[in-house]
Amino acid sequence: MQITVITLFPELISTAVQVGVVGRALERGQVSVNAISPREYATDLRRTVDDRPFGGGPGMVLKVAPTRSAMRAATEALPAGSRRIYLGADGAPLTQVKVAELASLPGMVLLAGRYEGVDERLLSTEVDETISIGDYVLSGGELPALVLIDAVVRTLPGVLGDEASAQQDSFMTGLLDWPHYTRPEQFEDMSVPEVLIGGNHEAIRRWRLKQALGRTWLRRPDLLAAKVLNAEEQSLLAEFKAEQG
Repeated sequence: MQITVITLFPELISTAVQVGVVGRALERGQVSVNAISPREYATDLRRTVDDRPFGGGPGMVLKVAPTRSAMRAATEALPAGSRRIYLGADGAPLTQVKVAELASLPGMVLLAGRYEGVDERLLSTEVDETISIGDYVLSGGELPALVLIDAVVRTLPGVLGDEASAQQDSFMTGLLDWPHYTRPEQFEDMSVPEVLIGGNHEAIRRWRLKQALGRTWLRRPDLLAAKVLNAEEQSLLAEFKAEQG
């Protein structure tokens, strides 16, 4: 996958992607991430990329011309079928379903806004969709772009050491993940649940499913409301609720 981020702070992107899962994927050539600035395409001596908003008000707005030139240059360098995405607070929420969809693409151009935003004429002609990572406002789209990159790259084939890791993440089945434990078996006055060290794989599977259902019921009932539970899941959730009193 080839990814290009349009940003006023390309060094922020290029530095952050060097570590962790994305950094290893870059080293192995499984993904490429480039960052370019609209300032490279500004034509005036000061390389101006923003101006005051029409109608008045505080802040500045990214101008059409230099940002469009950067977008088009990035798009032309990517494979056919790549998608142009604006990271904005007014976009559709980023979900695991959307992540899976984006992971099937050959490439992406990610536009990171700044200040009060981007001239709407650019968004209406050069952007395929707008994505938000949450109902809050950040200083710019660079962090959302990095969030999206990390979420997508880790699902690409061969990126994680164990393919099952991504499949067992929260949201993959519409539920939150179950609790995890590792050695030592006893830490201060806290013990690992007996079922996890008993060696009964069916009992472990049922315990994990029950905990995932219960955790989702407690923390994200909206996810549970959108999921159709089978008979086993209904029974396990009922058990969890009973255990909670």
